[in-house]
Amino acid sequence: MTAHSLRLDHLVVSARTLDEGCQYVADTLGVAPAGGGAHPLMRTHNRLLNLWGGVYLEVIAVDPDAEAPANGVEARPRLFALDAPQTAARLASGPYLSHWVVRVERPKDLPRWQAQYPQRIPPVVPMSRGAFTWGLSVPDDGAFPSWQGAGDGILPTLIQWDTPDHPSAVLPETELALKSLKAVHPQAETVIAQLRWLGAAHLIEVRAPDEASGAAELSAEFDTPSGLRTLK
Repeated sequence: MTAHSLRLDHLVVSARTLDEGCQYVADTLGVAPAGGGAHPLMRTHNRLLNLWGGVYLEVIAVDPDAEAPANGVEARPRLFALDAPQTAARLASGPYLSHWVVRVERPKDLPRWQAQYPQRIPPVVPMSRGAFTWGLSVPDDGAFPSWQGAGDGILPTLIQWDTPDHPSAVLPETELALKSLKAVHPQAETVIAQLRWLGAAHLIEVRAPDEASGAAELSAEFDTPSGLRTLK
């Protein structure tokens, strides 16, 4: 088991387009995401919304203007399962809270940790956007992280920032604070075991669905100037 507890870095709302995703967040929380940019390697782009306590919310979508790799190189699958047919089917019903990302802080070195436990932690991919650079644990097929067949967006992606500033430090302040992060998963005990191993079990409440056929789902409750609001 890891000796260092991780901390929440950001939440992820997946959408067919950034406009759809930002409108969903604005309608729910009362503030529209802004800023952000493109991820050329993943052919995605995003908008960001600051939250209290050094955390932010990311709306992410396929970037329609992204260029294909040159010289016949095959494009790698997009992160956060954005190329998966089941994701496209769900996004047809609207944006949703799809995933969450936890921060690995130094002196722990994320690439070294991953190399020690490649069965538990996906490969670390160097990424950049504007002045920010970071390493992100992304399975080669672009799927969500999983352990013993359980994942579905409920197990977090790991991130380690290389630049001293964090996006939350340069985003406009809001009066939004994450109150709780919850999930249901049909393999709840497996998910909880991996969260404990990672050092992230304290960040989320996970339970089994009320019905045996229930699907995995994330929800986040926020304190806002208009009262409690929930993203799903």
